[in-house]
Amino acid sequence: MAHPSTDTVWDWLRAVPDPEIPVISVVDLGIVRDVAWEGEELKVAITPTYSGCPATSVIRFDIETALRDKGIEKLRVEQRLSPAWTTDWINEDAKARLEAYGIAPPTPAGGPEKCPRCGSPEVERISQFGSTPCKAQWRCRDCLEPFDYFKCI
Repeated sequence: MAHPSTDTVWDWLRAVPDPEIPVISVVDLGIVRDVAWEGEELKVAITPTYSGCPATSVIRFDIETALRDKGIEKLRVEQRLSPAWTTDWINEDAKARLEAYGIAPPTPAGGPEKCPRCGSPEVERISQFGSTPCKAQWRCRDCLEPFDYFKCI
């Protein structure tokens, strides 16, 4: 029996949302590193955003569930820690969706360029720690709304 192409599998994985930020997928975030058939077994390699990310087990489960729902029976999801994940792996469309969702996307400057709610550049860091370890808490000085900033790694 022929198995689906890796391009088809990538398309299926683009529909698996990140459990902490549901407006982007695990592919958009750059967590899925590789998809390959080894004989009759599908191997999916993932790299967590950091080695202690508590969402990794949920991501693995969601990937397995999505692919098994598509009929994949022989499946291995492997964690790959090298090279380490970087925010450079987040695609541009996902960065725009992060901002529309109210999370400032990562920037090389190490802080948000503008408030994702009102667009003002007048922002200040409240805390290096946000709603998850990969985000920091910031506030807009104009609209006074707090927001998460996805840390640049």
